[in-house]
Amino acid sequence: MAISVKVLASSPAFFGAVLSYARGMVEMYAANPRLASIFASQQRWLMAQSGLALYHDRDPDDPSSGLYSGRFINYAVMHGIASRNTAASFVQEMVTYRFARYITVQPDKRSRPLEPTEAALDYVWKWMQSHLAILDAFDGQSRLARLGEEQDQFGRLQAAVAHALVGNDTVRRPGPTFDLFTWVNSGGVVMDDLFSRLGAFDPEAERLAIGPVSPSDLSERFIISKTHLKRIFDKAALLGNMGWERSPGRGAVWLSKAFIREYWDYQAEKFALIDRAFEATFPAKAEVATPVLSQRAAALT
Repeated sequence: MAISVKVLASSPAFFGAVLSYARGMVEMYAANPRLASIFASQQRWLMAQSGLALYHDRDPDDPSSGLYSGRFINYAVMHGIASRNTAASFVQEMVTYRFARYITVQPDKRSRPLEPTEAALDYVWKWMQSHLAILDAFDGQSRLARLGEEQDQFGRLQAAVAHALVGNDTVRRPGPTFDLFTWVNSGGVVMDDLFSRLGAFDPEAERLAIGPVSPSDLSERFIISKTHLKRIFDKAALLGNMGWERSPGRGAVWLSKAFIREYWDYQAEKFALIDRAFEATFPAKAEVATPVLSQRAAALT
């Protein structure tokens, strides 16, 4: 049975694991900042997941299925992810930076199907692995190993996860401070970096210190302007969910209990959603019963 959101949202052990996950996300970003930037804002993350889902949902017997620029744009608009212009620009950017490409063999001359490149698929594979590893560590199951054994099911899993993400209000709108970060390019990874600095965790504390934070360092590492970063920090401070022990920009930074709760609830919802998608994609294997010989048959052997 999939892990419930309630269990994850009430477990300090899970949240401690999520902080390790946040460190992993920061490391993945550092390994390929240009590719990771696709996932570094809520809008771009949802568009990337949606595009991959359309690709993985393709039906070989239906030439109209799969990932096409027009289908992607319609999907993004229909689900309130982006405007038509923003979605179209995203497709062009993915092709320009070689994270997606047009398929040379076209089933229909009137449209050009797209496919993700190996670099994009590898990144999403690692993203999925990191989430399954956290779930396995939490309850001792072997999702990651199962995925490794049945890699041909990855596309079904990714598509199931993506559609669930798009349709989940808690994932898309976790709270006001969370939204400040995730709707700005690279804001999501900046937030992961801040949370990765949490040490000893007390869920009852009104605020938790994360140590000194250099806006200049964050701006350089995550390709985000200092102006944007300052604006985010200032708004978070006005909400009372982030601040400095001394004057703004000086001394150790603290995060409020409310901000931590937003991040925790978001992660709980997301991980529970991924677990449900995994359970639907990888049904429990039926145990093979060991035949028990009857006494008479045993006597004949």
